Amino acid sequence: MKNVTIDSTWLVRFACGALVSGLGGCAANTDGAPLAGTEPSTTEAGDALRCDSPSRELDPSTKFFVKSPEPGALTQIKQLLKSKKYADAARIAAMEATPQAAWFTKGTPSEVKSWVKDTMADAARVHRVPTLVAYNLPYRDCSQYSAGGATDSAAYKAWIDGFAKGIGSGKAVVILEPDGLGLIPYNTTIYGLEEWCKPTVTDSEGNQVPAPGATADERYALIQYAVQSILAKAPSASVYIDGSHSFWLGVGEAAHRIYRAGFKDGVQQVQGFFLNVSNYQPTAELEQYGTWVSMCLAAGTPGVGPDWMRDADTGAPHFDWCRSQYDDLGTAHYTPEFAAEVSAALEGLMDGAAPQVKFVLDTGRNGLGAWTPDPNAGYPDAQTWCNAPHRGLGLRPTVSTASPLASAYLWIKTPGGSDGSCNRGIAGGTTDPEWGGSVDPIAGDWFPDQALELARLASPPLF
Repeated sequence: MKNVTIDSTWLVRFACGALVSGLGGCAANTDGAPLAGTEPSTTEAGDALRCDSPSRELDPSTKFFVKSPEPGALTQIKQLLKSKKYADAARIAAMEATPQAAWFTKGTPSEVKSWVKDTMADAARVHRVPTLVAYNLPYRDCSQYSAGGATDSAAYKAWIDGFAKGIGSGKAVVILEPDGLGLIPYNTTIYGLEEWCKPTVTDSEGNQVPAPGATADERYALIQYAVQSILAKAPSASVYIDGSHSFWLGVGEAAHRIYRAGFKDGVQQVQGFFLNVSNYQPTAELEQYGTWVSMCLAAGTPGVGPDWMRDADTGAPHFDWCRSQYDDLGTAHYTPEFAAEVSAALEGLMDGAAPQVKFVLDTGRNGLGAWTPDPNAGYPDAQTWCNAPHRGLGLRPTVSTASPLASAYLWIKTPGGSDGSCNRGIAGGTTDPEWGGSVDPIAGDWFPDQALELARLASPPLF
């Protein structure tokens, strides 16, 4: 987690500057201007949980931290330079010179504390705000390509405490558990439908039984614990929890999960929610979806929306009344006509209230939007979320967004990092026909072909 060696840093700068010096864009957002609001917080403990604390807001002058280049990127740059492919080397270098999130996915409590602390120190030296991803829940990714995480709830609580202590009083954006609310073990939706994520283990008699601790209640309890731990130990951190993306959870379902995990006794605890992590959905649709989710939350939150939006007996918000992006056939729409209908329906539920919960977007790989597979390919499961081909880098990280509810555009998923060894649902298949029939790298490993394509097809261009 330390800074890269001077040779590696020089390599990125050389590759970038060799071709694009004076063109702009390669080293965008790399001035060292001090940030407002980065002094250690003096907030009293009792105020540390208030989401309106000024220290938790992203200042309009915020510049995000550029972490150390990925080792795979450095290797790729060397190879491209050796092959005299200077433009491509500069593109990968420009990608690595763009602020990206630092992921924390393993380690002991003391190790993750040290790693996070090092990242915070590196960012503080250049007066930048880091984006930190905590990704270590038990049964994360429902034990799929990114399987792993803490062994049990006690281990996770100790780990997240270490993570939070590493942040300390510094300013940071925390992306808390991607997929943590999108994929909930043994979950039933607000509409009474059982979901598919049902991890199992083999008992002493060889039977497949539900994994211990893999329950919806435990998942919510762990995320709630993580939120409180970070808020208590890191008084300047902006915490965002999972809101899935514009073609995943319906508006009401997303609002329900965010409310249950990020509110306490009806009071908002988190700064907001994040969208599109490790996905490719277009920015405009994500902003529309995020606005709808925030509107639904406003309608159901006590003291914000009307009383009749909550159950008379239990007081639970009626998020199931919120109109979603899906029609009666289960197809999502974002046409102006359909969007106007959804917005009008949600405005009716808000009864004059205003949406308050903000969100951040992962724009790292959505420059060309989502991938639509060739229908003639005949894939049993195209896995459009997994190493989607012909995609490009998106808008650069910034707090200047098109939506008043969008706090920032961020590069959260590492561009160039594989989503997993995709096979497009072909039974027994281990290769990916969309990438020349090769075996995709395992999740998180560097994928040179995809990295280069993302850089070449960046929208807006890298230079």
